[in-house]
Amino acid sequence: MNKAELIEKVAEGAGLSKADAKRALDAFISATTNELKKKNGRVSLVGFGSFTVSKRAARSGRNPQTGASIKIAAKNVVRFKAGSDLSDAVN
Repeated sequence: MNKAELIEKVAEGAGLSKADAKRALDAFISATTNELKKKNGRVSLVGFGSFTVSKRAARSGRNPQTGASIKIAAKNVVRFKAGSDLSDAVN
């Protein structure tokens, strides 16, 4: 499902216009992004899951074309852990 399909499903499910559903989804994405940018930012949706930021350490890797060793820089990555309701629904 892509963003346009999600907007359509949200609009149908909530009885909103597609424009209102798009604004709601954009607001959710913006609020989540802003929270995760903060130090120790976390967004938790009970039953659905939680978004957190963790640090990935620097490491060495290989260029697959040349086989040369390269350094991969450390960076922050977003992690999602599914909640129990979501896990039960999928299984």
